[in-house]
Amino acid sequence: MLSAVEIAEADSSPRMAIPASVETGKVSIAVVDPDRHELKEVAGTLSGERTGAIRVVQGYLPTAKDAAWLTDQGFDMILVGLDSDPRKALSTVESVCALSQATVVAFSRQANQELLLDAMRSGAREFLRLPFSPAEVSEAITRVADRIQASPNLKKTSGKVLVFVGAKGGAGVTTVACNYAVALTQDPQKKTLLIDFDLPLGDAALDLGLTCEYSTVDALREAERLDSAFLSRLLVRHSSGLSLLSAPGRFPAVSVDEHAVNKLLAVACNSFDYVVIDAGSRLDWTRTQLFDLASRIYLVTQVGVPELRNANRMVTGSIPAYGHKLEIVINRYAPKQMGIDDDAIERALTKAPHWQIPNDYAAVREMQNRAEPLALADLAIARVIRKMAEQVSGVPKNERKKGFLGNFRLGKYALSISPVTGH
Repeated sequence: MLSAVEIAEADSSPRMAIPASVETGKVSIAVVDPDRHELKEVAGTLSGERTGAIRVVQGYLPTAKDAAWLTDQGFDMILVGLDSDPRKALSTVESVCALSQATVVAFSRQANQELLLDAMRSGAREFLRLPFSPAEVSEAITRVADRIQASPNLKKTSGKVLVFVGAKGGAGVTTVACNYAVALTQDPQKKTLLIDFDLPLGDAALDLGLTCEYSTVDALREAERLDSAFLSRLLVRHSSGLSLLSAPGRFPAVSVDEHAVNKLLAVACNSFDYVVIDAGSRLDWTRTQLFDLASRIYLVTQVGVPELRNANRMVTGSIPAYGHKLEIVINRYAPKQMGIDDDAIERALTKAPHWQIPNDYAAVREMQNRAEPLALADLAIARVIRKMAEQVSGVPKNERKKGFLGNFRLGKYALSISPVTGH
């Protein structure tokens, strides 16, 4: 059960099945607020022809781990009270928005313009002032119902966030992340986005041979405007079907605003099934919800004293809270490299590596020179990366898309694949 959160009024099942709004025409609603009296006041105003199941939660859900308990139930509309603790309330809005397509409505007794703006920056679509009038509530519920009917295939859950972070610069994070993201595009039913968070000098676009007009920095600077439609205009599409939000081509001054990052992640998760993050070797993302939202965190390192030392410090000091989702990737692996055997590597890392990507300098250099990913090539490197992706996607080998490479030239690593017409 969630810490410091009490379910004040709920159905008998903690994970009740919420009616599908597109079929019933009714809007399922959750109300989140620590104040019991406000919960009852708000819940009492929600009855109406278009109102479906209602649940009230006494307490905030400030982290993604907490919010998942509620968002998994698929509510259409989630109201969050701001007055008891504005900081935790805004964190709750961010967490809910990151995990759900529900329309989030913030409410308060204060006519505070700054609080309203903060709520919108956190992802709330609407702001209501207590006490609600019946007309205000009815109109808000109607807007949600209309939105659902306009988008009947609207997803109720967010995409998987898959984070790649390096123990040290030069560990090969971008190479692995790019090929992993391309491998995920072989799931024919899912959409994949790669975000280059290795700011300001990320190389994902370069590795994929793409020229990008807009970047991650543009998305962060325009976080207040950011939604699925706006994000789509910032992306560039790779021949594999992968979408990319690249690092900037120039060298801008970049400061990490955690609210902007959280908003970008929320929109990305609500727009794509897989969101792959190239985080470089930066650890300031721990201030954001990036690692909280991640389904898996791949720590990429190499066999070398500085790299293993840094990896050890990250495993034991920087990200120990995420150990249950952490997978260590040894890149450019060769047995007993530099006189360091597998037992020594495990002792240095305090846990056994999950993946060993073999060293193949020639193949990687060919990829970088031609800006053509190796994800589907018949190479040992590609086979390991594909297996990593298959564990997440669950797509068996015989169900992958055929011929995504189209006119790609892979030099001496060329594949005999027939292009798919129109792809």
